[in-house]
Amino acid sequence: MVERSEVKSWFCREVLPLEHVLTAFLRRNWRTGEDIPDFRQEVYARVFAAGCQELPRNARAFVFTTARNLLINHARRAAIVSFELVADLEEVPAPAEELTPERHAVARDELRHVRAAVARLPARCQEIVMLRKVEGMSHRDIAAHTGLSLKTVEAHLTRGMRGLADMMREGSEPADPGTVHGAGARSRGA
Repeated sequence: MVERSEVKSWFCREVLPLEHVLTAFLRRNWRTGEDIPDFRQEVYARVFAAGCQELPRNARAFVFTTARNLLINHARRAAIVSFELVADLEEVPAPAEELTPERHAVARDELRHVRAAVARLPARCQEIVMLRKVEGMSHRDIAAHTGLSLKTVEAHLTRGMRGLADMMREGSEPADPGTVHGAGARSRGA
């Protein structure tokens, strides 16, 4: 048994910061959006209860394994079960092996690099990329949220993702933030 105060501290330090990625994971893998807050709370309850017995060595892997198993169980218990949904959830890969200090350092450097690249995007592209890739919003939801047309959202997302890919590949910003350098030439076959 682990002291409750230690579990609370661990939970706040290790589990709660995963809320955004956990919510995005649940949204990607469950068709009914109204269920997501309940699922997230259920994951938290299960993780906390397990932590009272023994603190997991890798909180992130434990949270996502718990979420995956919860979704599989709910899909199997549903009155009308979509076999595709259950099959899709069962194919979700288990979390990678435990994060070593070296992998942690590399991941932290990569995150810094991605953050810097995102910060160099034009403001609207940056907003739309974050809403789609971090918050997990659909193109239609982003259009409604920003007041832009669906076509405009898709254009900004494409421009932002191409810009990020170029910056990550080359380690620098695109020549013109409004366009992705080389994109026009590539599309013409040059």
